[in-house]
Amino acid sequence: MHIEIHPISTAKHKIEPAVTSWFASSPSSPDAKLPSAARFYVNRLLEGDVPPSSECSSDGGVIFSSSKLAMAVEFGNSAVVIKYGTVLSFVMVLLAYWLRPPVRDTLDGRLDTVLSSLLRAERKAGLSDFARPRVAIGFGGCVDIIVDGVTLLNKVGLEPSSQPLHHDYIENAEQLAQSFAYFFPPGAASERFVMNDTLFSQLVEASRELPGNRWSLGGNAAVMASRMALEGCEVLLGADFSPELTDVLPQQITVVGNVVEEPDIHLILEYPSGATWGQYTSKRANRFIVHSDDHNPYLASMEAFERKLKDFHPDLLVVGGMQMMDNFPFRKGEREALLDRLAQLLDSSSPGMGVHFEMASFVDEGLLSELLRLVLPRADSLGMNEQELPNLLSLLRGGSVTLLSDPNPRVATVLDQMRELYRLVNRQRRDSGVGRPLTRVHVHTLAFQAIIVTRGSQWKNTMSATAKASLTANRHVCGSPDINLSKAKLILDESFSVSRREGSQRIPLQETRPVSCWHEDDYEVCVAPVLVCTEVYQTAGGGDNISAAGLVLQI
Repeated sequence: MHIEIHPISTAKHKIEPAVTSWFASSPSSPDAKLPSAARFYVNRLLEGDVPPSSECSSDGGVIFSSSKLAMAVEFGNSAVVIKYGTVLSFVMVLLAYWLRPPVRDTLDGRLDTVLSSLLRAERKAGLSDFARPRVAIGFGGCVDIIVDGVTLLNKVGLEPSSQPLHHDYIENAEQLAQSFAYFFPPGAASERFVMNDTLFSQLVEASRELPGNRWSLGGNAAVMASRMALEGCEVLLGADFSPELTDVLPQQITVVGNVVEEPDIHLILEYPSGATWGQYTSKRANRFIVHSDDHNPYLASMEAFERKLKDFHPDLLVVGGMQMMDNFPFRKGEREALLDRLAQLLDSSSPGMGVHFEMASFVDEGLLSELLRLVLPRADSLGMNEQELPNLLSLLRGGSVTLLSDPNPRVATVLDQMRELYRLVNRQRRDSGVGRPLTRVHVHTLAFQAIIVTRGSQWKNTMSATAKASLTANRHVCGSPDINLSKAKLILDESFSVSRREGSQRIPLQETRPVSCWHEDDYEVCVAPVLVCTEVYQTAGGGDNISAAGLVLQI
């Protein structure tokens, strides 16, 4: 918008028109500056000293008269004559606009308040140096090779598929391209077993040659064990490891299992938000994982783990890594026998010990059915992401596997799904008389963390645990224990509805109290916003780190 100001001639002074460009740049620009003449005029008005004669400056003058001051403000072809009081009001509005705090400063201040409030909530519940929680975690581990997914596919000459398709497992390069094209655009996490050993070896060799590749400890159980040890727990880990892998673990972790010469390898194809692969663009940062495990699917460390468990006396038993069984070529009845053995182990555990099951990316309906029948009923806590929640819920309703769900769901949608999961599981367990009551559900999404805990159960510090899970999301994905607000943003709405039901309450996001907690039926609900990392270091292992961090403060 361009404003022209023309002083009007008076009897005492004949004043020539002058043009002041007060909007040399767009008014919406945060860098717009108030011209010096305008600042001079405002200061003189505020001091009650109106100049007696016309004045002009080189950057666009304002000309005025000490006799009856009047000005014509011209917007296009229309002119309006306004008197001194109106001019002053108009100038003051402009002054307030230009001197307002920049939008970036306001956002930075808001993020800083949210961060300090989350840190304060996290610190409300700390671990005792004299009674460190003892956690037993099974099963498995691996070496993760982390690469840029698009770069790897380009290196091996894999062209973007024109037919995005889901495959339960990968048999050839074409299926790999189709599967990646299916999950890459929405930015949905996925993990698939590669049956073709030659293809997998080619991918591993190409990954080793890529500049910037990283190697790290991987596997649900091993990653959760590392996080819990980092947070101060004593950990018993059931896994088949090579001596080299065991040596890099924190000293608070005791590994039981077989010694292997070559650990299983997982390829982590990471990609940032906005990445492109041919005609496809990712909506959010995530990863596509491929593996071809030899050891992890057999839960080979389970026997040694069970023997050691009796003397370890854990406060919590965590079960993860079951997706390594997904579409693995077991002999008939072999997988079910392994899960039945795991069910016996869980049944023999102390009733006072919590059992947590960490979900993962499952597509094998047979495996999921066996887990629902043999393993999940023995767990009183469940952890999962926004893709795994609707998948599990679909199976509990009697439906089929959900391959792809909204990667950025609303809070109300997730909370309704969590309530339904909580009711369905507990009703089924009451009706069957098998298993423990479900007393804890933790769902981690990109934008927020949500935890439901039964009131009066053994799980404590739900508000602090939700805050810690939120902070851990940023710490892990950004790759730093210190949160840098220049690499963070909030994507949670200013307020959220607690349910999709009509007339449901809306809860505002309060920067000074960002964790919202309330009671419903027989449980407590807590929701916390995530300071989403904008410069992604690694998404793989995010869910395991977040779930583990949340559990630490609740046992």
